[in-house]
Amino acid sequence: MAAAVLRLLTCGSVDDGKSTLIGRLLHDTQLIMEDTLASLARDSRKHGTTGEDIDFALLLDGLEAEREQGITIDVAYRFFETPARKFIVADTPGHEHYTRNMATGASTADLAIVLVDARKGLLPQTRRHTRILALLGIRHVVLAVNKMDLVGHDEAAFRAIVADYRTMAEGLGFADITAIPMAARAGATVAARGADMPWYDGPTLLDHLETVEISADTAHLPARFPVQWVNRPDGDFRGFAGTLVSGRMAVGDPVVVARSGIASRIARIVTADADLAEARAGDAITLLLADEIDVSRGDLLAPPTDRPHVAQQFAANLLWLHGDEMIPGRPYHLRAGPFATTATVTLLKHRIDVTSGDPSPARTLAMNEIGLANIDTSAPLAFDAYGDNRQTGGFILVDRFTNQTVGAGMILHPLRRAANVHLQAMAVDQAQRSALKGHQPAVLWFTGLSGSGKSTIASALEARLATLGCHTYALDGDNVRHGLNRDLGFTDADRVENIRRIAEVARLMADAGLITTCSFISPFRAERQLARERVGADRFIEIFVDTPIDLCMARDPKGLYAKARAGEIRNFTGFDSPYEAPEAPDLVIAGGETSIDEAVERIIAALRERRILP
Repeated sequence: MAAAVLRLLTCGSVDDGKSTLIGRLLHDTQLIMEDTLASLARDSRKHGTTGEDIDFALLLDGLEAEREQGITIDVAYRFFETPARKFIVADTPGHEHYTRNMATGASTADLAIVLVDARKGLLPQTRRHTRILALLGIRHVVLAVNKMDLVGHDEAAFRAIVADYRTMAEGLGFADITAIPMAARAGATVAARGADMPWYDGPTLLDHLETVEISADTAHLPARFPVQWVNRPDGDFRGFAGTLVSGRMAVGDPVVVARSGIASRIARIVTADADLAEARAGDAITLLLADEIDVSRGDLLAPPTDRPHVAQQFAANLLWLHGDEMIPGRPYHLRAGPFATTATVTLLKHRIDVTSGDPSPARTLAMNEIGLANIDTSAPLAFDAYGDNRQTGGFILVDRFTNQTVGAGMILHPLRRAANVHLQAMAVDQAQRSALKGHQPAVLWFTGLSGSGKSTIASALEARLATLGCHTYALDGDNVRHGLNRDLGFTDADRVENIRRIAEVARLMADAGLITTCSFISPFRAERQLARERVGADRFIEIFVDTPIDLCMARDPKGLYAKARAGEIRNFTGFDSPYEAPEAPDLVIAGGETSIDEAVERIIAALRERRILP
């Protein structure tokens, strides 16, 4: 028996007829109210592309920008039902720029309708969307070869497109691909058969949607309960609220907190209406446990006999969704349901060609590209492989400054290679080292354009600290590129890795009790923030040497600006690589206005104010 509710989406390239198809389906199943139909007729005369006929695409293309451009931008959801089944349909954008919206619609769908214009055949976006569907775990596909009326209802054209698509989709893991020729604008083979394609003896789209068997029922999977909220209105009630995303839970069942392994039993299952003896996947519930154990938002409750993976490193397929490229080593926020932590891509193994499916070497991912990556998180994550459980195997990456979603990931498996690495306790700690030196450790991070005076001020500062009997060390951008970072160039990815390594070295210097000066352009805020976090905010002082670029170019102590102007140097900060000025530095030195001695004394005063110096 078919599932009661079918979640589906339409996808494909721009102008393949996705919105028209869904609008026509709603019309032919008599699910459009008369006043809505009248309004649609008026809008069709104003915005439509079908002459005097009703433009059914406008029923879903609700945004003014969509109507003016004739494309879908947002994801439009519609609920409808027939005597046989209920449906939730997502009409997703076809334009490459809005691939993130398509991925959003696909993340919860059971079935996808991939539209192809019979005149154009498979396009790059058709292939991209198909691979995203496979990555997001959709196993049932309808290949809707649309606009058959514009190719004279030619059977050979239909068969050729179907053959091409099946060849392209081979190996992607789809359970079934049902190909249907149609003319959505006229309604042919949407809800009823047309007389122009007697050679087609398969189902109409509606027939197939009403009867297709979907095996994506989450009830048979192991129980997974992500805690969204700890509900404690008084001292007698402590419940854990959330949605049971898979499996079943019953009163008396044993459970464990997946990350800590602490065990208890379910004492009550509370809902807004009444207590339940048993909850099933999809139920919004509050669990009360028999024991007072440590559970907080983001924890995952599971059966002790069928626990998820818990790891800080894992491999995942990654779909990049932002115009700024993905850079390994850069920290992002990772969100997996209610769980949140900081994560970095430690290694991009390869990029996947959306046309051929072949892997190719890559250092970064651009928008809408797909790759296989290793991810490292700051805190352990409880998860299942995405192929086993879509509800607990996916995550998103969010930019830490703009809060924009930049990537979507599907976890493949944990990485166990670091499981036997543990921190070694040391006999002498940082406090003892600081006592021996007579001052506290600090990392003085000088940032600014090339020629701003960073290294000059840092060198003068170190000399001044030496006269005060301080133990210091200087890390300078050019010097470290002769040894530690000699393998790195000046691309954005290499700059990020350069600063990541320096931040780790600076942290070790601080642990040794030293006052360390770090003179680096360090053009990106994200990496300077990473350095602050790695060193520790109490030991990190960001010093922005704010010198106008005209003055830096006039100084040009190493001749780099002249070479950049001549095209001899690429990715040079201030020319073809950006510099993101600090928004809230600990100290600003106005280059060109402040003398070196004045700058040094200001920094010394700041060190004393922070009690780094006595």
